[in-house]
Amino acid sequence: MAQKTKSGWGPFAGRTHRPEAGSSGRQSSGAQQGASQGSTGGKRGKALLDAQARLLLAVNGLFAAASALSGTYVSVYLWKVKNDFSLIGWFTFFSHLTMALTFWIAGKWAKERNKMNVLRTGVAVSAVFYLLVLLLGTASASYAVLLGAVQGLANGLFWLAFNVVYFEVTDPDNRDRFNGYSGLLGSGAGILAPWLSGWLITRLGGETGYRLIFSLSLGVFVVGVVVSFFLRKKKLPGSYAWLQAFTSLKESGSSWRLALPALVSQGMREGVFGFIIGLLIFIATQSEMSLGNFSLITSAVGLVSFMLVGRFLKPEYRKWGMLIGVVMMVLVIVPFFWKLNYVTLLIFGVGVALFMPLYTVPMTSAVFDLIGSSEESAKLRVEYIVMRELGLNTGRMIGTLVFVAVISQSAAQQTVNWLLLGIGSSPIAAWLFMRRLLTPRVQKAE
Repeated sequence: MAQKTKSGWGPFAGRTHRPEAGSSGRQSSGAQQGASQGSTGGKRGKALLDAQARLLLAVNGLFAAASALSGTYVSVYLWKVKNDFSLIGWFTFFSHLTMALTFWIAGKWAKERNKMNVLRTGVAVSAVFYLLVLLLGTASASYAVLLGAVQGLANGLFWLAFNVVYFEVTDPDNRDRFNGYSGLLGSGAGILAPWLSGWLITRLGGETGYRLIFSLSLGVFVVGVVVSFFLRKKKLPGSYAWLQAFTSLKESGSSWRLALPALVSQGMREGVFGFIIGLLIFIATQSEMSLGNFSLITSAVGLVSFMLVGRFLKPEYRKWGMLIGVVMMVLVIVPFFWKLNYVTLLIFGVGVALFMPLYTVPMTSAVFDLIGSSEESAKLRVEYIVMRELGLNTGRMIGTLVFVAVISQSAAQQTVNWLLLGIGSSPIAAWLFMRRLLTPRVQKAE
């Protein structure tokens, strides 16, 4: 029988790790046989990351860099072809719909076959997405739904495998640290990549600049595929349970009855704010360089914030740390009611960059701690990761549908402001659902 520890179960829980050569990424390949055997001094959140975790971080960093190079500008590119909020909303909706279906269907591949091939395929399909944008050029707007579906397929495959590997190579002792470093890498990519893209588009002009940055992203994704071959695969036990999510929700007292609606609430904000802020900056300034500068400033702030949160936020502080982050993320929307321009958007961006880590790090860590809370749930990690993503993407689709429905009726500034405040307040619901799951439970060893 697996030994119960204060952090969870067996190899999925409070194991300490001998540092090995690096894996980088937000989520790592789990319960690694080489996972470190060193000592953490009994302090949760302070354990070092092993080699596979650091290598996963590297793959994540490449994925983030490639996405940051062009992802920020895909919505702007579609907007320049056709000034239509609804078009971009539908592009986003079908991306999330396909992503959710990909998680659910590909879960069987990840559990019963080779999850590393799932990850590599996700990176490769990301490259295909940008290849399609390059080939379609200004005709991309006519194929927005198709492009959204391809992007969703790529993201679904990549993040499914990444999350499974993340769960396997981290434990409750080092998960906050890994999430902090992952956010740091994402912010680091966001500092330089969008600024470089904005500079190239401005300097080379319109179509030529866009084609160059899309080509660069394609190349970085190819490098990511190569690096991923250094990640070790691990056979997962059992067969894939297609309806595990529904089974878990039917169980009396299941923590997933709180976690799932929290994830839906988290996704509602992500679905809209993931594209609308960059688009509003371009509309306000008519300059890709201004969007690049915005990303540089906010990502630099985010880098420092993620670094500090990853280093100092202990599990026992998650509950109130997350509440502070949530409240501040809502308050920074209020300046939009004064005026929606580059200055207020920058105030918003810096505020979110400062406080978002207090929201996302506890949320992510607590959900993955829940997945590893028992030996049985750890064996079903693929199914629970699929469940997590179904919750997030359901929220993203709901948020995007609300956006499309409202914006189709009126695109007036005050309408947009109230819409952003309403959808942007959904993290409050996420905290209300999650607050009882944010305090780690100490269990006696048996």
